[in-house]
This record gives sequence, C-alpha cells and structure tokens, in this order.
Amino acid sequence: MSKQFMGIIAAIVIIFAAFFAFSGKNSNNSSGSKSSSKTATQHTEGNGTTGVTLVEYGDYQCPYCEQYYSVVKQVQAEFNDQIHFQFRNFPLTNLHPNAFAAARAAEAAGLQNKFWEMHDLLYEPANWQVWTASSDPTKQFNQYAQQLGLNVDQFKSDFASTKVNDLINADMAAGNKLGVNGTPSFFLDGKHVEIGATAEAFAKVINAEIAKKAPQTNSTTQQ
Repeated sequence: MSKQFMGIIAAIVIIFAAFFAFSGKNSNNSSGSKSSSKTATQHTEGNGTTGVTLVEYGDYQCPYCEQYYSVVKQVQAEFNDQIHFQFRNFPLTNLHPNAFAAARAAEAAGLQNKFWEMHDLLYEPANWQVWTASSDPTKQFNQYAQQLGLNVDQFKSDFASTKVNDLINADMAAGNKLGVNGTPSFFLDGKHVEIGATAEAFAKVINAEIAKKAPQTNSTTQQ
C-alpha cells in the first residue's frame, strides 16, 4: 500500500473525526440554548383597561427596591383598573447574597398561586430587616410560606428546584436584553423610564402614556 494512498485514508479519517466533533458541539450548544430560552415570568396585577403595562425589574434585597415598595403599592392601587403592573426578578447577586434565594421564595410561592403575597411579605420593612441580615434566610422564608397557608413541604421542594431557578434566570436574561444593570428598573410599554420614588412621579408618566394611547383607541372605535 503506497504512502500516498495511506495519506488519503488518514485525511478521510481526520475529516470524519472533525465532522462528528462539530456535530457533538452543536448538539451541546442546542441543549444549552434550550435551557437559556425559558419563558420569563408573567406575574401581573391590575385590569389593564387602557392597554398600558408597567414592568419592574427588581431585587428583593436591594434597599432602593425596598424604598420604592410602598410607593409602587400605592400606584398599583391607584391605577389598578387602568394598567397592568408586572414584576420580574433581577437579583444582583454580586451585591446582595440573599437576593436569589428571596426570588426563589417568591417563585416557589407563585407555584401555589401566592406570588404577590410572598412578594409583599419579602418587602414588608419589618420582615425585610430580618431576612436580609440573615446568613441563611430559608428559615424566615419557610415561616412566610406557613403564614400564607402554603403546603410548606411543597414550597421547600419548589424552592430548591431547577424549575424555579430557570424562571429567575429567564427573567434575568430578559432584563439583560433590555439593558437592565440596576434595580429597580421600570419599563412602561417596553420603554425604559426613570421615575422618582413618589406616587406623583409615577402618576405623571403613567397618565402621559395613557393619554398617548387614548387617540388610538378612539380612532379604532370610529373605524
């Protein structure tokens, strides 16, 4: 068998090896992209009769988010009929070591239809001071779950689940695409808005957005 023929055989083997290596790499990337393309959460409150949606990307351990909490609740109550209010997770884990765990607690409660109740408990000032200072806040989170009448065993299981982690990571991926780099970050109908921590500041931008949509609603009705 000539050296030239052996060289051809070796070249064919190398080509096939490269092909299978590339296929395997693509297969791995495909499964990875599936895990990163999980759907972001859809926790909303309000009737949204005007078609306006205000989204907050928040971190439960962020002191600024905690300061905004009572204002946002006031705004939700005032505009409950007119807008949708949505919360998405954006834990800044490099700054707040308990933030991701708190997001897991809220999402685990959400699997038992108590997301907003857990969200509010986490931000309530008296609770917030305790769990944010804890080296292991899971005890507090389990107490909140019991307080809300959840199945605590199920809550604990969901809290530690991949499903809950995927929900939080999907929210963070959505936030990253929008350029979120701090919390709280607010988006009004998909547009980033800077809003001061007062009910008046929120009312100003929300009413302006509602007014912008009103002519579109009228023109559609006239047609």
